[in-house]
Amino acid sequence: MQAVAFYMFSIVAVIAGTLVVFARNPVHSVLWLILAFFSTAGLFVMMGAEFLAMLLMIIYVGAVAVLFLFVVMMLDIDFAELRGRVAQYLPLGLAIGVILVIQLSVGFAAWTGMEQENIEPGAVYGMTNAHALGSVVYTRYVYAFQAAGLILLVAMVGAIVLTLRHREGVKKQNVLEQMYRDPQTAVELKDVRPGQSL
Repeated sequence: MQAVAFYMFSIVAVIAGTLVVFARNPVHSVLWLILAFFSTAGLFVMMGAEFLAMLLMIIYVGAVAVLFLFVVMMLDIDFAELRGRVAQYLPLGLAIGVILVIQLSVGFAAWTGMEQENIEPGAVYGMTNAHALGSVVYTRYVYAFQAAGLILLVAMVGAIVLTLRHREGVKKQNVLEQMYRDPQTAVELKDVRPGQSL
């Protein structure tokens, strides 16, 4: 059953990844990408890396792929014009593809050349993958983990400060002024005589 599940997830991931590239509709490409992420998450679960599978589902499927989908659907892009310029960048794309294939071949050859030990997932620590990772992060590397969180907080605050600009002549909403306004002075009545304007 495990071999059947492995081949099923692998075939679906390869087909979905191929259709991401060759699909004519960009929305369909994003949907095929989501299917490829789901299949890869299934492969991670079978390898005993359920934490990576959870990250793949939450971050990539739940955030990145949905963001791609919304951006592609909301932007009015002339994809026919973009396809017309494919021939211009074809040599560069082929060169990058050849380099990637060579790197993957070298890595795969080095991986198959090593002796593989049959170790059950979680057998090293006697616990699940997520439990073992949490134990290591929150004990041995707790200060590095807190430093990373502090860096992310500073980056978030810095981005907010850099984008928050008080420009003159721009009308902004004043919530406190709206809440505490006097109903008696909020409306002004004008006596307009016939034939005259305000």
